[in-house]
Amino acid sequence: MTVIAGCSSEKAAAPAASTPPPASAPKPAEAAKLRAALLPAPKGMQVAYGPEVGTYSTLRSTRQGLESVRQAKLDHPECAGAALLDVAQPEVAKAPAAVVGFASPKGSITQAVVSLPAGVFPGPLPSECGAYHAHVRGIDVVYRTRDLKMPKQGDESRAYLTTASGGDRQAQIGTVTIRRGTLVMSLMVVGREVKRAGLMELGKLADQNLSRAAV
Repeated sequence: MTVIAGCSSEKAAAPAASTPPPASAPKPAEAAKLRAALLPAPKGMQVAYGPEVGTYSTLRSTRQGLESVRQAKLDHPECAGAALLDVAQPEVAKAPAAVVGFASPKGSITQAVVSLPAGVFPGPLPSECGAYHAHVRGIDVVYRTRDLKMPKQGDESRAYLTTASGGDRQAQIGTVTIRRGTLVMSLMVVGREVKRAGLMELGKLADQNLSRAAV
């Protein structure tokens, strides 16, 4: 995760040694299922991006995330997107996915829904990623992350809150990841302050959509 003052990315580790085979675009029925799992624009926010449907590695938000991580220098590179979907994994890179982004003057929300094998789900945050440093666009940034211990939703779920501080700026990043069957939903909320209660409520709403789409 590389975030400061509203810039964010999903996990974007260095490309795997072997390039995953190209995957075709989702079939219409699958594309409709993925779209159905996405949230509508929350009150006070507007659609800033998408919805875009395609293979995960080809989506604009994924490619922008990769570029953001390439431009950042971290003292723990493995923390760039720890506990988030890893596009370096072939099964994630070629997976059918849908992404939408919302924005308001107070912050942004990015949601992705990805069709993955049941065993594919981000692992817990490594201990060394609770606090780390990065050099992002000429600014030294400190990231501090805590596990929000969310009540279990779906088959697996995790939530984290990260505070990014650099220069005279600070941003908070809340993430929620939920799996139901072969669908994995991830939310990233970025703002000056991200409240746990609001993040949990948004995750609950997203899970309701996910549960209907996963049937």
